[in-house]
Amino acid sequence: MKKISLLFLFVMTLFASPPKFLMPEDAFKPTAKINEHSQIVAEIWIAKDIYLYDKAVKFEIVDGSGVHIKNVVRPKTQEHHGDQVYLSSPTFIVDLKKDDGVRGIREVEFKISYQGCSEQGLCYEPYTDSLKLKVDTDSLGGVQTKVQVKPPVKEKTTALSNDLSETDMIADTIKNANIWIILLTFLGFGLLLSLTPCVFPMIPIISGVIISQGEGLTTRKAFFLSLVYVLAMAVAYTFAGVLAGLFGANLQAALQNPWVIYSFSGVFVALAMSMFGFYELKIPDSIVAKVSSTGERSGYVGVAVMGFLSALIVGPCVAAPLAGALVYIGQTGDALLGGMALFAMSIGMGMPLILVGVSAGKFMPKPGAWMTLVNAFFGVLMIVVAIWMLEKVVDSSITMFLYAVTGIGFAFFLGLFDNENYHHHVKKTIAFLLFGYSISLLIGLLAGSTSMTKPLKVFVPQAGVVGASSQAPTHASFIKVTSIEELDALLLQHKGSKIMVDFAADWCTSCKEFEEITFADTGVVNKLSEFILIQADVTENTAKEKALSKKYGVFGPPVILFFDENGGWQKGKTIVGYMEPKPFLEHLNKL
Repeated sequence: MKKISLLFLFVMTLFASPPKFLMPEDAFKPTAKINEHSQIVAEIWIAKDIYLYDKAVKFEIVDGSGVHIKNVVRPKTQEHHGDQVYLSSPTFIVDLKKDDGVRGIREVEFKISYQGCSEQGLCYEPYTDSLKLKVDTDSLGGVQTKVQVKPPVKEKTTALSNDLSETDMIADTIKNANIWIILLTFLGFGLLLSLTPCVFPMIPIISGVIISQGEGLTTRKAFFLSLVYVLAMAVAYTFAGVLAGLFGANLQAALQNPWVIYSFSGVFVALAMSMFGFYELKIPDSIVAKVSSTGERSGYVGVAVMGFLSALIVGPCVAAPLAGALVYIGQTGDALLGGMALFAMSIGMGMPLILVGVSAGKFMPKPGAWMTLVNAFFGVLMIVVAIWMLEKVVDSSITMFLYAVTGIGFAFFLGLFDNENYHHHVKKTIAFLLFGYSISLLIGLLAGSTSMTKPLKVFVPQAGVVGASSQAPTHASFIKVTSIEELDALLLQHKGSKIMVDFAADWCTSCKEFEEITFADTGVVNKLSEFILIQADVTENTAKEKALSKKYGVFGPPVILFFDENGGWQKGKTIVGYMEPKPFLEHLNKL
């Protein structure tokens, strides 16, 4: 297969027409019958451009009344995308055996399990069909019949399908590209992801950790501390990603338990208080002595633990490169190559953090008033991160109040009303602006506002509004589901309409960005009125929610799926990760 630029492929998908996927009952039709030798002849008819995985085709007799499977004669397979598959409808001969004393006609329940994919990029979930057959046990043990196999269809050598989603294109890149190209590509993905809000909360963490080292911190030590933090972060991403790919487990979701969030938020508050000088946080001397005679390693151990936990709890946001690597691991079971790709991506995400950490060490001020101010600044940032984490598990009014109190407190610390520092104009200006914004948060909160960016918007009258009935919708409205059954019922109920399914969770920061920014945009709201809007809520990470995510290959929110009027999943149009209103609207217009 020719190597084509992934960017070119992504652009091509934007102009591709929606793929036409078959429903499972139209793609596969298994049958079975008893031949003259009392063997089961099982055939799985497959539609055009559908193929079956050999390893997924299994047979079982559940209630055979003394009849069992002795041997299965399989037709010849072909290699396709690295797997042994059937490109045409395969026929299997199942030899039977019986227990001693079994005679006469016996009815057996024969199960056929199978799984296949469409050449257009859709992989169906595994299916099992049960059939009732009557076997003459008196004639068991006949001669095996040679299987008549239909001539294999010549495998089509096509370029990557334009119907693939960006996630699947990335997964295909891992399958087909050179290992060094894969690692460099994912390193680049990581650098791009480092510019997204996913990594921003880690900046005050790494900066605060470096600054908290105190006197004697050199640029060299700051570099190695930052490197240890990023490596630990990369190990955590890789570990969680490989587990998610192999077992379909969303480790990030498991760690969004409210008590985990409360505990980790408390850790950041404790770090902040130490930066304010209330106490000194350090590993007990007895433990330090066991780890290293000089105690040098203790700092690195603490930084590594912080990096590991930060990666799992503070992030990551789900993005197409991450999901692509997880899809590859899930489909091929190749955890090594998928894990290497994830590790390279994590290193790319962490490179700016290393620069931040080194800068914090390089420009470390000498002991004095500046040191106190710098420590206090990063202490406040730590508190902001702690409050930001609480947004996932508490009401927005509580976090808004905490932000306001933090801002007012820091304004006082900067000497807003301290007449002795009247000549510090810059510091006074910052303190005044911070105090004014924090007061506006409090006023907006009391008036019922929950917006951090426009807290006083509730006091602005809406021009042209005559009455409630004349107001246009200001936000997209969704029907919530938490299981496959609920979603399937809605898909069937609204067949004939375009449907959008948004996988979201309360603890997902990017999901809140979708809700507060993209889904509140006037143009987006108007366009979404053409769709039936469904939200798959996976907040609790229950067994039903996990099954729902697994069915559609969702490793974590936000992920948005689209279904056409015939109920067909437009897999190539799937959105993974946050998208701004303008590109999201352009995406909707191309559906």
